[in-house]
Order: sequence, then C-alpha cells, then structure tokens
Amino acid sequence: MTSTAHKAPWILARSAQAAIAAAAVADPFRGAAVRDHYLHPTDASLHKSGFIFMIFLYLMTFAIVLFLVWLARSRRNAQELSPQASLPSRGWTIGAWFIPLVNFFVPRQFVLDIGRASSASWEEKRDATLVNLWWVAWIAHAVVRVAGGRVAPGSMAVLVMAEALVIAAAVLLGLVIERITALQSAALGATVPVAPLAQT
Repeated sequence: MTSTAHKAPWILARSAQAAIAAAAVADPFRGAAVRDHYLHPTDASLHKSGFIFMIFLYLMTFAIVLFLVWLARSRRNAQELSPQASLPSRGWTIGAWFIPLVNFFVPRQFVLDIGRASSASWEEKRDATLVNLWWVAWIAHAVVRVAGGRVAPGSMAVLVMAEALVIAAAVLLGLVIERITALQSAALGATVPVAPLAQT
C-alpha cells in the first residue's frame, strides 16, 4: 500500500456529511416556496421561489461533488485494502450516477462493493441493510416528487412525504459515509490488506 492510502478520508467524509445535511435542510424551504408560488402566483412569490431554489441548487451541487469525491477516494482505499476485490474503475464509480436508468441500480451496488472491500468487519446484515434503506428512501423521494408533481401539484401531503423521504435519505447517507470511513480507518491501521468479503 502507498503512504497516501493509509488515511481514511475523514475530512472528505465530514465535509460531505455537512453539505448533504445543508442541502436536506434547504430542500423543504425550496419545496414550500415552489408550492406557494404554484398556489398563489405573484411576482413576489416567483422571486422568492427562484431565490430559494438557487440556494438549494448550489448546496445540492456542492453536496454531490463532495460525496462523489469521497466515494472515489473510498473506492481507491478499498482497492488497496482488498486487491482481489472486484471494484469499478474510478470513472465508472462516478459516471454511473449520471446515466439514466443505470443510476437507479448500479451506484447502490458500487457502495455495497466498496463497503465489503473496506474491511473484514463489514457486517452484511446490518451494513447492507443500512445501504439499502438509504437507497430506498432516495429512490422513493424521487418517485414521489415526480409522480406527485404530475398527479397532485401543490399537494401538501405530497410535499410532506417527499421532504420526509429526502431528510431520511440524507440521514441514512450520512450514516453510510460514517460507517465505511470508520471501517477504512480501522483497516488501514493493519499491516496487511484485508481479505475481500464474499458477496451473498
């Protein structure tokens, strides 16, 4: 292993967690402002919703960038720790998130693969469940937002459900980041690479 691989990406992890939390907090304000403009369209509501949306967009973009940088770094560490593990290339680790349909399935598997390769202490039942819960919350949020916007635009129930799901997804993703980074932090202190954990 190289000397640079002996550090778990804690700074990236904390930065990504903070950015994800900020975006999740901003999202309900964005949703409420958009709903208010839909129900009561005025110049003032248009300006307010546009301003809040721009703030949310900046925060979300920042969160996405930090998360993907963290993920790429974690993939590199996992490869160092488990040289025999089957892990995606750095480009595919990031690129899969931006391909329609592919991004509904493949990135989740990448996160699971990185987690498994990060440490022999990966607990399949608990840790895979955490990743799966995060993914379900994220996909459900996207579905509710799109479907709700078409079927019941301006619905408070849809807004509340979508925002509850995005906050749940943000909390769960923060826990996923914490778990994988902690596993790598412990494993990188070992003198030999960890054996890749068999997938089930």
